[in-house]
Amino acid sequence: MNTGHIYSVFDEELKHLSRRIAEMGGMAEQMVSDSIRALVTADAGLAQQVIAQDLAMDQTEREIGDKAILMIAKRQPMAADLREIVGSIRIASDLERVGDLGKSNAKRVIAVQTTGIPRPLARGLEHLSELALAQLKDVLDVYATRSAEKAEAIRMRDEEIDAMYTSLFREMLTYMMEDPRNITPCTHLLFCAKNIERIGDHATNIAETIYYMKTGAQPVGERPKDDKTANVVEPAR
Repeated sequence: MNTGHIYSVFDEELKHLSRRIAEMGGMAEQMVSDSIRALVTADAGLAQQVIAQDLAMDQTEREIGDKAILMIAKRQPMAADLREIVGSIRIASDLERVGDLGKSNAKRVIAVQTTGIPRPLARGLEHLSELALAQLKDVLDVYATRSAEKAEAIRMRDEEIDAMYTSLFREMLTYMMEDPRNITPCTHLLFCAKNIERIGDHATNIAETIYYMKTGAQPVGERPKDDKTANVVEPAR
């Protein structure tokens, strides 16, 4: 048996998984970025493009999952190779959820289109999405290098997004208290802000998966969290 040939084929299969994960990551980044731009500019056409892209995300996740299962069945990998394949399945699942969250925000464009978004809230959403997208981009770069140290560093940054989300949550409540006409659009924006915060959580999940793929262990300790929206009370008037 030509074991060298078998190893070569297996290496190519692993590289194929990595390439598809990278492509999926690029699609997820674009969907999130476009959904926020559509939201703040009331661009219904761009929102529809984001919604349509979700089908490709779903298909790519299924392809990665099917390929990974076939590789496990055929190659029976052990240790680091098995972690690489299982990690690919996990990361594809997180990226598919990121795409879903982008699509969910795009669906809210029509709901807020007639009333518009107050400029301070639009800036807040843009800033929050910039933090989440930076987190996602950085973790995809780390996936390419498989650096456990950098993955751990990204994991520890999640509280920055949580703090910004809490601040934006308070600001939206203030707008709703000041003018009842703001209640409907701000409710939609609260859902959008929560979706963006969840994108940061999925980026952190990916960082933890990369750490596991590289070391065979889970990161030590709880990930830092700074989401204090459960403690926010009615703003003073």
